Amino acid sequence: MCDVVLGSQWGDEGKGKLVDILCEDIDVCARCQGGNNAGHTIVVGDVKYDFHMLPSGLVNPKCLNLLGSGVVIHVPSFFEELENLEKKGLQGRDRLFVSSRAHLVFDFHQRTDKLKEAELSTTKKSIGTTGKGIGPTYSTKASRSGIRVHHLVSQEPEAWEEFKVRYRRLVESRYKRYGEFEYDAEAELARYEKYRELLRPFVVDSVDFMHKAIAANKKILVEGANALMLDIDFGTYPYVTSSATGIGGVLTGLGIPPRAIKNVFGVVKAYTTRVGEGPFPTEQLNADGETLQSIGAEYGVTTGRKRRCGWLDLVVLKYSNAINGYTHLNITKLDVLDTFKEIQVAVAYHLNGEKLSYFPEDLNKLAKVEVEYVTLPGWEQDISKITSFEALPENAKKYLQFIEDFLSVPVKWVGVGPARESMLVKN
Repeated sequence: MCDVVLGSQWGDEGKGKLVDILCEDIDVCARCQGGNNAGHTIVVGDVKYDFHMLPSGLVNPKCLNLLGSGVVIHVPSFFEELENLEKKGLQGRDRLFVSSRAHLVFDFHQRTDKLKEAELSTTKKSIGTTGKGIGPTYSTKASRSGIRVHHLVSQEPEAWEEFKVRYRRLVESRYKRYGEFEYDAEAELARYEKYRELLRPFVVDSVDFMHKAIAANKKILVEGANALMLDIDFGTYPYVTSSATGIGGVLTGLGIPPRAIKNVFGVVKAYTTRVGEGPFPTEQLNADGETLQSIGAEYGVTTGRKRRCGWLDLVVLKYSNAINGYTHLNITKLDVLDTFKEIQVAVAYHLNGEKLSYFPEDLNKLAKVEVEYVTLPGWEQDISKITSFEALPENAKKYLQFIEDFLSVPVKWVGVGPARESMLVKN
């Protein structure tokens, strides 16, 4: 059976730490979507590991790790990330596998990603992407002109010649769309001829890999990237990523049936953040927002961009839970709220004097909603050294209980600091 860890807000909730803890007793850790546009940090002792594309299960020396067919892979970044982890003493090449059906991100995808953003910026409608080429790669995948891992590593006699034809055709299509931008396609082809041999040992049929693991009753953990509010269908479109970041992406990105999933763990930051553009109803452009940003060290792992900060939005979480069906919650970074005398929590949206029963799909509506808040008392004490849930201040427990009651989902883990041992378990 598979357990799943999903981001429930706009990402950056701290999914990696929960995955790391759960992977201590896991046989397989799988990524189902996204690429190296994701990013999280895992702290083990005094060593900090930065993950972007690779599964967090690599930290566990007994855990096998898979990049599924729904992931898009920039091969140079794949090896760079792996080598950076190895420099910190993390060994895992023999435990890392890549789906033969995954699509490849090329450097020209990254170039056109930035060209598209520049094009949109002239109309003040840029998406705020990471510029990693993720969207353009999913676009070529959807238009059936993309190139998959098996096209690169195939040992059939004609495979390399076919790969070059596919690649040059794809580059030409980008030139037609964006003009003759400066780019050395032949140099990239030469690099990929070398990558063929380097990548081949990692490649597996991921459907076969996953179903063998399920049949063998292996303990499987699926690590979602990004979060529900960045989902291509259900997020704040178009200010989203280009993959299915919810529970649907787990099924389509790994080729497993719904009945294979046992638990869905929703990771929730104790307040709300997001990067990039788009409406953010509970954003605090004031001293409270600055305090959250400063104490929470709210900078992106992948891009270093400053995150926008605001109060916890239970309207977002109710919507997120309706789609993903969380069985348990992990509340992270609760300690960031330590200094607040009062804490606000969003419980409803109002538009034109009426309370909304749904999360608006129309961003013009979302930008105009009036947020209804409930004010809860803070605990005004340092909780970062607390080692048990029972030892939390009463007002902190009441805050967590309010979230549980509103969403009708139990809180199982509470994060009060960045290290492994800072995750409290609620019995």
